[in-house]
Amino acid sequence: MVFNFRVYKKQSPNGKITMYLGKRDFVDHISGVEPIDGVVVLDEDYKDRKIFGQIICSFRYGREEDEVMGLNFQKDLFLASEQVYPPPDKGEATKLQERLMRKLGPNCFPFRFTLPPSAPASVTLQPGSDDEGQPCGVHYYVKLFIGENETDRTHKRSTVSMAIRKVQYAPSKQGRQPCTVVRKDFMMSPGELELEVTLDKQLYHHGEKIAVNICIRNNSNKVVKKLKAMVQQGVDVVLFQNGQYRTTVASIETQEGCPINPGSSLQKVIFLLPLLSSNKERRGIALDGQLKKLDTNLASTTLLATPDQRDAFGIIVSYAVKVKLYLGALGGELSAELPFVLMHPKPNGKGILAKADSEADVEMFRQDTVAEPEIEGEKCE
Repeated sequence: MVFNFRVYKKQSPNGKITMYLGKRDFVDHISGVEPIDGVVVLDEDYKDRKIFGQIICSFRYGREEDEVMGLNFQKDLFLASEQVYPPPDKGEATKLQERLMRKLGPNCFPFRFTLPPSAPASVTLQPGSDDEGQPCGVHYYVKLFIGENETDRTHKRSTVSMAIRKVQYAPSKQGRQPCTVVRKDFMMSPGELELEVTLDKQLYHHGEKIAVNICIRNNSNKVVKKLKAMVQQGVDVVLFQNGQYRTTVASIETQEGCPINPGSSLQKVIFLLPLLSSNKERRGIALDGQLKKLDTNLASTTLLATPDQRDAFGIIVSYAVKVKLYLGALGGELSAELPFVLMHPKPNGKGILAKADSEADVEMFRQDTVAEPEIEGEKCE
């Protein structure tokens, strides 16, 4: 049986260190995160040197162009750090590492890092059209460098780093069907207005339409003039006490079936489709972590094992459907809200692998019981 693999390669500017990763998306299973494993190939001149590896979580919470007079709106967290060469122990290598070591020769050495379960997910906040520099958000890097110890100052020519992502996939089971009923009574008039909102399910995949079932029962003497249904994305930048905000990413406003007069009712289904393509110009919308400037999508819902498992350097993303009834200037409004989960489904087979960027070469090789991997690549500038 033959399997196809995609290997990501990046080389230091001086060509002495080359890093290979089997993938760049690492899945957070809530209880733990997939280990980050790969291999490093050394030049003969570096066989007497020490090489250290680190996993860096870079959290940018302000615009780069606003950094003046020593201000810095970026925090770098070292989530894992250890010596890669000389190898500290002979740990068990993965099948991919074994094939690469057999193909790349005796100067190829495996490495493995483990992220803590509470590490924040990769999220990028969409910049404005006039913004420059690195966008705000949470980004991850694997970094290998030459040094005497883990805290040694790195030199650009003998350092190689590659961007990766920490991702979550949708659970395999649906949760409870979301449903809510809200009522409003009026001080100077009898009766009440009732709004019932139901979603067809709790978990949606990106690109899937959301069916919002709306039932309005008007037992008051007010008139419902129009209604509006919207999908709102909630962003919570945990570092700041007032770092919560909401953005509408899909909405429909309609007067169909209106006005709803006293004593009458209305039942209808509205379909909403939250897509990034409809929100390209909205600054501050949360997107799934990006590798360079590749296309992405709206950020997935952040799943937490417990509500208090909120890393201070993370960005929590949530979604909700909100329905509003407009009763005119004197009647006011009535609104109902239902949270739901928006995520990617779990990939089949070997998983969805990220595309390469301009700095990383992609090699395809065949892996079976006979064939060895064929790797070709160019040195990065």
